[in-house]
Amino acid sequence: MAAGKEIRGKIKSVENTKKITKAMEMVAASKMRKAQQRMHAARPYSEKVRNIAANLGKANPEYVHPFMQVNEAKTAGVIVVTTDKGLCGGLNTNVLRGVTNKLREMQADGVGVNAVAIGNKGFGFLNRIGAKVVSHVTQLGDTPHLEKLIGPVKVLLDAYARGELNAVYLSYTKFINTMKQEPVVEQLLPLSAAKMQDEAQASGPQHDWDYIYEPDAQSVIDELLVRYVEALVYQAVAENMASEQSARMVAMKAATDNAGSVIAELKLVYNKTRQAGITKELSEIVAGAAAV
Repeated sequence: MAAGKEIRGKIKSVENTKKITKAMEMVAASKMRKAQQRMHAARPYSEKVRNIAANLGKANPEYVHPFMQVNEAKTAGVIVVTTDKGLCGGLNTNVLRGVTNKLREMQADGVGVNAVAIGNKGFGFLNRIGAKVVSHVTQLGDTPHLEKLIGPVKVLLDAYARGELNAVYLSYTKFINTMKQEPVVEQLLPLSAAKMQDEAQASGPQHDWDYIYEPDAQSVIDELLVRYVEALVYQAVAENMASEQSARMVAMKAATDNAGSVIAELKLVYNKTRQAGITKELSEIVAGAAAV
């Protein structure tokens, strides 16, 4: 029964793997709910900042912030948001494929790239393809903190304000629902006043407010647009984390179901092998008795 013993060992091994994937599925489901709550909680802040910035820009059309100016530089910035860990299906693969296509387009136009990596998977990918990584942050944990994100992202924001970059792109995975996550590569800078006003109007009925500025309108706009860009980056990281836990839960559930199917097939093979061994022994006993 050497074959039977080997099959029993395989069954035991797959059962242990199934226990691990089931536990990971339950952990991901718990973290997914918290990540979704965090993501939804961050949306009102970014929407309110966008609405105020749109109203300020409309009320003060004579002032143009550096983030809203179009630069003529031959270099662009890319912020790549990925996960620190794997086992989440094709989540990172899909967003990195979009980044690769964007890098090829810019390379074809003769535009250089300065990249910022948020997440270990994206950092490793950018290093492998030889991209210029000006800053990175990894090991964010299950809860993103804005103070950890500001430093690496500020490198590109300051470079754009100095006119060294012609655009800054943000790449992340947008959370649609538990079963669907969509990779996104969108333009972060330059900001468009018309786009901000359209998004503000789309979020609900708006009013034209006459603000009282302290110390002055220019200082308020400068500070507010920086906060707005930081809020966009934080929202992208929160969306990516919610997508990560959802994708990991789905991937681990699929792995658990596949392990159950493998165990059923191995048990069938084991029973057939055992039955064949018993039949062979009975045949030998009958043949021996007939010979006697």
